[in-house]
Amino acid sequence: MDDSSKIIVDDLFPFTLTRSVLNIRVGILTLQEKWDLLSGKNNFFPSNIPQNLIPAKEIINSTGAIHDSGLRSAKRLQFPWQIFQFNDEEIRSDFELITKNRESKSISLSNNVIASENIFVEEGAKVECCNLNASTGPIYIGKNTEIMEGSSIRGPFALCEGSVVKMNSRIYGATTIGPFCIVGGEIKNVMIFGYSNKAHDGYLGDAVIGEWCNLGAGTTNSNMKNNAGNVLVWNEAQKKQINAGLKCGLIMGDYSRCAINTSFNTGTIAGICCNIFDGGLTPKFIPNFSWGQDGSVKYDFEKAIQDIRNWKKLKNHIVTDNEIQVLKHIFDQQ
Repeated sequence: MDDSSKIIVDDLFPFTLTRSVLNIRVGILTLQEKWDLLSGKNNFFPSNIPQNLIPAKEIINSTGAIHDSGLRSAKRLQFPWQIFQFNDEEIRSDFELITKNRESKSISLSNNVIASENIFVEEGAKVECCNLNASTGPIYIGKNTEIMEGSSIRGPFALCEGSVVKMNSRIYGATTIGPFCIVGGEIKNVMIFGYSNKAHDGYLGDAVIGEWCNLGAGTTNSNMKNNAGNVLVWNEAQKKQINAGLKCGLIMGDYSRCAINTSFNTGTIAGICCNIFDGGLTPKFIPNFSWGQDGSVKYDFEKAIQDIRNWKKLKNHIVTDNEIQVLKHIFDQQ
């Protein structure tokens, strides 16, 4: 890894500890999935292009040819909070890419729908007695998903394959619920990568949640300072806090969990594989493998792996040898 690539990886902490930059989800799709759909090829990635560049039709055509003019104006994903900052535009562009020349499944008449032309429903999705407002942006409802009765959704919004929105949820754009998640309560401008749960009441806003995370009932994050000033967030590359803008809630790495009624401070970074509990507002930075919330006690590695096994079993998955090796390497660096 050259120095420039390492800076990108460190800047996107904690998500690049456990995945490549190309496997980060922004909008509906991961960066790799965007390249593949735009190029019409599998596992396509142009040479001599930074991995954190966000693919767009202005950059590449269907033959895989790259346009230099598009490269110059392309967005780059440098910091983790940009995932939710870019999510509005990326849901819209991915929606167009995914649904082009395709026909949506019908929307049940039990729903209250605004701007149905901006809603796309995949095979096997169940949506009954909900409010769907796509006048503010598209709504994508993925394969074999469910939005339970009483829920209100305002676009842009994406619900990826196999995920469930529980009864009476309130979800504002620009929000993406990745595959095989369970969500509920109040959510606004959030990215959840996949296989994670925020299944109960509580507010989650301007946040990014990794894979295999669980937020206990009543968990809430602050996304804005009381003085309406800019939010400072820990940056692993520079080893200091930097300005993330006016709003930033929770940034949580893979395999992390929190207890019921956890209150996350504005602009909190939680590393991977944390078991977060204790009273009061959390610290602004929670290191990898924290047991508690201040980082003073380290999660026992074998217990951490067993706990991940237990959570994965709930969704019919197992912990692979490769995952264990990656996590052990990270654990040993702490």
